[in-house]
Amino acid sequence: MSGTIDAAGEPIPTSAVLMAAAKHIAARCRAENVAFIKCKKKDPNPEKCLDKGRQVTSCVLNLLKELHQKCPKEMDAYAGCMYYYTNEFDLCRKEQEAFEKACPVSE
Repeated sequence: MSGTIDAAGEPIPTSAVLMAAAKHIAARCRAENVAFIKCKKKDPNPEKCLDKGRQVTSCVLNLLKELHQKCPKEMDAYAGCMYYYTNEFDLCRKEQEAFEKACPVSE
């Protein structure tokens, strides 16, 4: 699906792309997400956690770029399926399996 990358060849973090990469994000960006959540719980002022939020965003964007370099065909097929079926995991298991085989989830 050509709609998953921009003109520079970078993955576009649409909901379908983020949902397709959710397991990878959970594993690889866990520390950044936990730090952000802890910050938010400690201080309700959104300004206090901007740096932690930027770290989460940076981690996710770097991970998406890495996944797209390692297994672009499988990632695009899975994200395309998720887009087509409005993020219904159950309807995209075949694409998910191929994606996770090509790019196994790791920390």
